[in-house]
Formats: sequence, C-alpha cells, structure tokens
Amino acid sequence: MKLASYAYGQWITGSDSGTEVRDAVYGQPVAYVSSAGLDFGAMVRYAREVGGPNLRRYTFHERAAMLRALALYLTERKEGFYQLSYKTGATRRDSFIDIDGGFGTFFSYSSLARRELPNEKFLVEDDVQMLSKAGSFLGRHILVPKEGVAVHINAFNFPVWGMLEKLAPNLIAGVPAIVKPATQTAYLTEAVFRAMLEAGILPEGAIQLICGSTGDLLDHLAEQDVVTFTGSASTGRKLKTHPNLVARNVPFNMEADSLNCAILGQSVEPSDPEFELFVQEVTNEMTAKAGQKCTAIRRVIVPQEKVEAVLEALKARLSQVTLGDPRREDVQMGPLVGASQRAEVKAVVEQLRQGCEVALNGENAELLGGDWERGGFMAPTLLYCDRPWQVEGPHDLEPFGPVATVMPYTDLDEAIALAKRGRGSLAGSIVTYDRAEARTLFFGLAAHHGRVLILNREDAKESTGHGSPLPQLIHGGPGRAGAGEEMGGVRGIKHYMQRSAVQADPTTLMWLSGEYVRGAQVSEDNVHPFRKYFEDLQIGESFLTHRRTVTEADIVNFAGISGDYFYAHMDAIGAKDSVFGRRVAHGYFLISAAAGLFVDPAPGPVLANYGLESLRFIEPVGIGDTIQARLTVKRKNAKDNKPGERPTGVVAWDVEITNQEGKTVALYTILTLVARRPN
Repeated sequence: MKLASYAYGQWITGSDSGTEVRDAVYGQPVAYVSSAGLDFGAMVRYAREVGGPNLRRYTFHERAAMLRALALYLTERKEGFYQLSYKTGATRRDSFIDIDGGFGTFFSYSSLARRELPNEKFLVEDDVQMLSKAGSFLGRHILVPKEGVAVHINAFNFPVWGMLEKLAPNLIAGVPAIVKPATQTAYLTEAVFRAMLEAGILPEGAIQLICGSTGDLLDHLAEQDVVTFTGSASTGRKLKTHPNLVARNVPFNMEADSLNCAILGQSVEPSDPEFELFVQEVTNEMTAKAGQKCTAIRRVIVPQEKVEAVLEALKARLSQVTLGDPRREDVQMGPLVGASQRAEVKAVVEQLRQGCEVALNGENAELLGGDWERGGFMAPTLLYCDRPWQVEGPHDLEPFGPVATVMPYTDLDEAIALAKRGRGSLAGSIVTYDRAEARTLFFGLAAHHGRVLILNREDAKESTGHGSPLPQLIHGGPGRAGAGEEMGGVRGIKHYMQRSAVQADPTTLMWLSGEYVRGAQVSEDNVHPFRKYFEDLQIGESFLTHRRTVTEADIVNFAGISGDYFYAHMDAIGAKDSVFGRRVAHGYFLISAAAGLFVDPAPGPVLANYGLESLRFIEPVGIGDTIQARLTVKRKNAKDNKPGERPTGVVAWDVEITNQEGKTVALYTILTLVARRPN
C-alpha cells in the first residue's frame, strides 16, 4: 500500500517508490510513504486563501459543533482504527489512550468552547482598562484568528491523539492546519484523516495532510503562521532555528521528550498504600506504549533506605509483564515501533550501563506471538544508579522505550535537586500521603516541570496517571521539554489567535466588542426589557428603575429572614464605632431590593436567574438613604439547545445601584435565561 497525502483539495500519491514502513510485530511491509511531487507552497496558499476564510465564517460554537460531530463520526468507526493500531505495536490499552484519547480531546474541546467562549468570531479578554481620569478613553484586549496556517509536525508514538490534540484548538480558533505525521505510523494517521474528510463536516481547506518529508514547507511560512512540533529535543532545536522561521518570527511550539521523574516520599513505608501506588505507576509508565511516551517516567527517585524494597517490588512486577502480539488478550506489552527503534534504545542502555547496574533486563522473556528479530520487541529494563551525582547518563540520555533508572536520595532537598538535573520536564510525580512533604516537593519541582501529579490513596482511584495529558491542562514543559505549551483549555485556543489592544471611547468600544461598557451610550424604550425575546434585546439597551428609600424595618426584617444579625446592621452603638459610623443595610438586601425594582413579575421571555458575577459593594447604604438601579444588556450568548428543548440564550445584565447623591453603591452582573423566538 502506498500512502497518499491530501493537498489543495485532492489526494496525491508520491512520485517515487517511497520509504518502506514495516509492521512492528512481525516485521512485514505495511506501507510505502513518500511526499515527492507535492507543491508545499501551494499547500500553504490553499490553507490561507481557502481554508482560513472558510473557517472564519463560523463562530466558536459552530466550529465546536463540527468537532463534536467529527468525534462522534470517528468513534463509530474506531474498531477499524484499532486493527491498524495493532500493527504499530500498540495493545488495546495503548490504543485506547491514543485513539479514544484523541476522540475524547475533540469532545472535550467542543464542550469547553461552547461553555467558556462566546458564540462569536472573536474573543473579548479581561476587563476594560481605564486610560483616562474622566473615563472617556478606555482600553481592552480582543483576540481574532490568525490569518495563516498551523503546521503540526507529530511524533510516531501517538499517531491519532498526536494529530487530534493539536487540531482541536486551532480549528476552534478558526485557523486551518497542515498535519505531518511521523513516517513510521503514518498509515494509522492517514486512515483517521481519511475518515475525517469522508465525514464532510469541516469546510474545504480546513485540514491537509503530508505523508512523508516536509520538503521546503517551512520556507513558505510567514508571520501569520504557527508551527508545532512533538519529538526529540535535538530535532526540535533544528526546526526551531530554521532560517525562515527565525527571519519571519514564526511562532514555534515545541513539546520534546524529557527525562521525567517519579519521587517516592520519604514518609512512605513499604506497608503504606502509597508504596504500592508508586510501584504500579512506574510499572505502568514503563510498559504503556512499550515506554514510548514523551511523558514516561525515566528516573525513579526514592529514599536511600527504601531502595532495596523498591527495586525488589519493581523487579517482581515487571517480571510478570507478558510480551507478544498485541492482538492477544494475554499480552500486556507489545513491541516498540520497529527493530530500528529497539536498536536505538539498546544503544542508549549500553551507555547508561557505564554508570549504572542492570537490575532487570528480561532478555529471556517469553514472547507470546510476534517475531523477536524482525519485530521491535524489548523486555522492560530496570537500571540502578547508586551515584546519581557522579554519573551524568541518567540525567542526560533518554532511552525511548521500556527503560527506567532508580536512584537514591537522602533528604527532600536532594530529591528536588536530582529532579532538576533533568533540565526541564513535561511531567513529574510525587507519591506521598504527607501534605507537608508534598508541598515541599511540589514547590521545589514546579519551576522545572510542566505538570506535577501528587498521587496518594485519596485520588488514586480517579487519577488519570502520571503520563496522561488532559485537554483542560497544559501539555508541555520548560527547558529540555521544549519550553512550549499545548492544550491547556482556552489558552490552547488563544495560541492561534492574535491579541490586539484596542483603545477607544466607551461607545465605540461597546460596538467593537459586542459588550456593554460603562459610560457608553445606552438606549431606552417603553417596553420593559424582561418582556423581550433574546433576539430582540440589544447590547446597551437599558432600564432605569424607580427609587426606594431604605428603612429600619427593611434592615430588621431582612435580618429576621436571613439570620444575619451582624452588629453593623443591628447594633447602633457598635455600628457608630465601626468603619461605617452608623447602622447600614445588608449588602444582600440591596441586591434583593434592586431585583424588586427592576424585575417585571409577569410570565415572559425571561425564564430564570442564571447566576451573578463580579459583585462589588462600593458605598454603604444607611437608614433613610434612597437607592435606584440601572439595568443594561451587557452581552448575549445563544445556548446550544438539545433537540426538543425550548431554544434559549443567556443574557448578562450590567447592574449599577446608586444612592440619592448619584454615587454608585454596588456593581454586579446578573445572568438570566431568556427564551428565543420560536422558529
């Protein structure tokens, strides 16, 4: 089978014989991969001129709906992808991480975008900044999609998740992508990519695929483009310093393999649940994907007095791991991606042996199906370094396979210092039930790790484990790990957007941002805003209430209803000596009273109170003071209603309560669920 690339709207097969890719289990030919003949400049132009404009026609919510639909479509076809995944050496557990994990990332980003982003084509960020004394000159940050292409260069170990975790944020942002999978496992990526196209959900030009070399692709990139890379630190550095990327200041996000660690707390005893959790976590990270994970544990840092117990427990656990054909149910670990990868890992192990002793090599392990010579099989290998300060290897060399090195520490400061010798890591784990110990270790590791798992008996059942990046959190790390960030919720989407600071008067800023700004011109009419459907409400539409004078009876009655008898409200003598100098009304009474002033009580399009945000009490209100409220439509967000549900939207209202002197006494935002007009 000869893999094809998808470029400028068509499938194109390489014009030469290509690189042969073999099955990792039996060493049989699977595919030939070549990108010869592709016009990389045309791919970039197609993305910018066709894909970008097509994606930018949609809102965040509409693009999020595309991701969800794609995830559903792909999930229905996942068994076919599992069959291909076995050829890469992945067991069913490994494929679940890669395939289901990739689809799950699409689901997660779809939900996140519809929950946290507006149903708009741009994103308003942060609060309005006052740039003048009188408030006629304001500033704010607005993010818009970049008008280029995202180029994703991926590693071989996660051919599905690696593609989808990068695509999710750039597609939500409205930026097209060119995906370049690693050649060794490109056949699985290509199969999933084909299914995405067959679904017919994404607009034309949204995604393209390169199977084979990237040729002169990077020469065609410019300032609006973005490059992401996952792979070895050495390859990443070469790409990052590409002359055109440097000259054009093209953003480059690198997520590189790193020497991640797991630290066993000094307080943990062999009889504690945390000891077993530690051994289990190290074993899982050494054997999942046959140790071919950029987040896998490479350095096992344990208290000096627990070294023997840890080594014995790990050897016992690892010796029971079954190797062979990943299709078999009795196989726990499949091969590396190929025989060449095994040769690379063994060469690194030989270098590590110069300063470490081999605790377990498993060379004589039984193979349950597969081919030792032609496949990529390698048994779990455990090393022990008793002089971690005198030996450089464990802190500099990464065997990208089922290999880890145990090393001792004498106190927590030394454990932290050893972890730092990795010069920056994607992930680290701390296993302890002692919170003080966990705090010391975490703050010692935080500056050097992109993510830190603190594992103990309380979170173990629901923990996703040391090596599992999650869409809600950043995936990346400092230093050797690449100094980049992927995913991380909304911040991952913002990576593909340009932040622009706009400076303007309040009314202009309101029109630009689609959000009411205090001081902007408002509009009023004779119809109460609570009598209007979602579509009829306009940003800046305002309602000024009648007045209400606060009495002593109001304060006493509210205290009786709420149970709040705080002295500032009820004790005239105590209140006289307080910061207020007199008895004052409860703050929550003011909110309740304001609602009574602006609410229209009859049934109508406004269905329910949805929440309250950013409440600030500015001035105290005492007995005899008179309050008034102004209610203004601040922003609107149409909800994605399920079939059969009444169509609704959420309206945020700016509320300002003033006193008889016109001074602001309280500011806040209320959210209401408002019916949309029937279709």
